Amino acid sequence: MCLAVPALVTALLPDDRATVSLGGVTSTCSLELVEGVTVGDYVIVHVGYALSRLDAEEAERTLALLAEVAQVETEAAEATA
Repeated sequence: MCLAVPALVTALLPDDRATVSLGGVTSTCSLELVEGVTVGDYVIVHVGYALSRLDAEEAERTLALLAEVAQVETEAAEATA
């Protein structure tokens, strides 16, 4: 399954690249497909490419839902172990 996730832009790099953070994990991604990204923006990242910008409120809601799904999966796995 492929999943595009919101990531916070923490630094702009040369060649249309950026450092992004997702849950404390940092990575780099390409900004070639999105214009006007600045530090502090959230972007939707898929396979190393930022696909679009996302407002902070929507990004935080999405990240909270993903964390909730992970928690439910963990609890289900523990219940069957």
